[in-house]
This record gives sequence, C-alpha cells and structure tokens, in this order.
Amino acid sequence: MISLASTSSDSSLREPPDFSFVLGGPLFQLIRRAGLADDDLMLVRRRIVAISLLCWLPLLVLTALGGELLGGGAAVPFLKDIEVHVKFLLAVPLLIAAELVVHRRIRNVVRQFVERRLIPDSGMARFDAAIAAAFRLRNSVLAEVLMIAFVYVVGILVVWRQYMALDAATWYATPSAAGPRLSLAGMWYGYVSVPIFQFLVLRWYFRIAVWARFLWQVSRIKLNLVPTHPDGQGGLGFLANTAHAFSLLAAAHGAILAGPLANRIFYLGAQLLEFKVEIAVVVVFLLCLVLGPLLVFGRQLFLTKLKGKREYGTLAQRYVREFDAKWLRGGAPADEPLVGSGDVQSLADMGSGYELVQNMRTVLVTRDAVIQVVAATLAPVVPLLLTMMPLEDLLKKLFGLLF
Repeated sequence: MISLASTSSDSSLREPPDFSFVLGGPLFQLIRRAGLADDDLMLVRRRIVAISLLCWLPLLVLTALGGELLGGGAAVPFLKDIEVHVKFLLAVPLLIAAELVVHRRIRNVVRQFVERRLIPDSGMARFDAAIAAAFRLRNSVLAEVLMIAFVYVVGILVVWRQYMALDAATWYATPSAAGPRLSLAGMWYGYVSVPIFQFLVLRWYFRIAVWARFLWQVSRIKLNLVPTHPDGQGGLGFLANTAHAFSLLAAAHGAILAGPLANRIFYLGAQLLEFKVEIAVVVVFLLCLVLGPLLVFGRQLFLTKLKGKREYGTLAQRYVREFDAKWLRGGAPADEPLVGSGDVQSLADMGSGYELVQNMRTVLVTRDAVIQVVAATLAPVVPLLLTMMPLEDLLKKLFGLLF
C-alpha cells in the first residue's frame, strides 16, 4: 500500500498564493500614496470619511450658500433629499468597506485550491498563469481610464442628464424648456460626486469580471475532485462561502435602490408595491453577480459525479456479490461467526459512500448563500415597509409569520 507521504507532490509543499482582485490598480496606488490605505487595504475608516465627505460635504456647503438647504424654490431641498444622503453616507461607505472584506475572504478562498491539493501538478502552471492574468487585468491602467471615460460620457452625459432623479425643482437642478438647469451645488453633484459614486460601482463590476474570468480559467484545469467528499460538492464546497464576502456589496446595491424609491414615495406619492418589479430585478441581478461565477464548475462537477457513480457502482456491485456469496450462498467458513463480523459494517459503509456520490451536487450555489445575498440586498429596503403600515402592525405581522 502506498503511503500518503510518498504521494505528496511539490504542489502540496508550495506556499499558497496571496490572491486579491481588489488590492491593486492605479487608483489604489494613488490612494495609498495619499495615506488613505496601506499595502493590505487597512485604514478603511479614513477612506470612508475622506471619500464620503468629498462627495457630500461640498453639497451641504453650496446648498447652504444658495438657500436650498431646507427651503428656497426647491420642491426637494438638500437636507430632505433622502437619495443623496443614502447614496453618499451609506452606499459609498458600504462599497468601500466591502473592499477590505472581499480582499481578506477571497484571498483565503483561493488558497484552498492549493491547501486542499485540488490542483494537480500538471495543472499548477495553468493555475499560476490564471493568477498572473488576473493580476495584470486588475492592475490595468487602460481599464481604469476606460471606466472613467465611460462614467463621464455615458453615466453623466446620457444616463444622469437624461434621466434625472425627480421631475421637479430640486436643490441641484431646475427643469426648463432647454433641459435641467444645474445649480452650483448641482455642478459639483453632477461632475464630481456622482462620477465618483458611479466609478466605485463600475469598478466593482470590473473586479467581479476579473474574479469570474479567474474561476473560469481554473475550471478548465482538471481538478482533483472526490465524489464522496463530505461537502457534497466534490471538495469545492468552500467556494459557496464567497457569498459571505460579497454581503456588503449586496447591501450597498440595496441602499442604491432604496434611496430613489424613498424620494418617489415621499415626494411623488408613489407606493412601495409599485416598485416590486424593480426590487426583484435588483435581487436577481445581485444573485447573478455574486453566485453566477461559481456556475463555471458545473461541467466538471457533473463529470466527476458521473464517473463516481460508475466507479463506485462497479465497486459496490463487486462487494455485494462477494458478500452474497459468502453469507447467503454458504461461502463463509464454518468457524466464522456472523455476529461481530466486520462484513456487515463494511456493507453499510459501502452504501453510505455510494449515497454520497448519488447526492453530490453539481451546482456550487447553496440555499444559505442565496438567502444571505437576498437578505443583504433587501435590508436597506425593509425600512420603507413603514410607509405601508405602522411599525406596530408591521411587527405583529412579522411575529405572526415567525411564531
């Protein structure tokens, strides 16, 4: 019998990769030199305060000087604009805090490929190449320049200018025949605050694209999957835990959705249920964004299960045939008692192993992961339920459903 030590490969002795699709890029280097981050993305509070105040504080000052802070000619003065406060004082901090959480957790997830010896020696070069490719894309100057250009050309000149948040006089713009006329605060809002916010969101989509591309490249390697692994996913069950890493990102999208809904409910007389389609679309989008990249392993998991069923089925057939011949057809020695024999326990163990193969899942998406993403996305929207019924009635309904 070959010992485990004799089968140890060089890949099991190497240092696990320090992977991160967040730690890098021209903007990260700029922030690090400005003293808002270190080499491991710490100082997160400093970044949150600096970026949030850069977006929000000038708006407060300019609207105070322009008389749109609490009143003036604006139907929606600055301090009563729920969307802008939620966007810059809740969504932006969540987007920034999510960087540190994702950086720490995804780094440990990628290490599992090496620590669990899922990458064979023959595939280690391709695994290293996938990591190197992800780093090159993450650090791309061209990618960030294109994102900034996209934000100003499409995000501001097309989306924001053509689809204003409210069709009414606000602190940042007044409707006119020639189009919305921006106030001084509106100029800062439209050309500084909103672009920063849109860039943060767009950069997250780019990062997840880098993550998805990395997973796809790893899924092309023939992994050392075991169909009887207790996680029920061939040994890849740890990947489902990535949903925890993206919880803050999902909550940020929930806040991005909740802000404009609140404005429309409070100032345009809309009802929350009128936006059920929009809410459902955002939830489905987040599920696809967070859990979609994991689906690339489906084919390899399916083939592993298929092979496992064939091999374990053959082994089980051989065992039960010998068991039958020995104990039911008179093949057992006369002096070997049935009571206390290990054969019966071995038969039960064989059945348990085959059942593990039968129940192996070929999709790395668990119910708990789905619930976590949905709950994180909807958490900022839940307070808007109070616009439909008093808090007391809402609590009674919730307790009625739970208990």
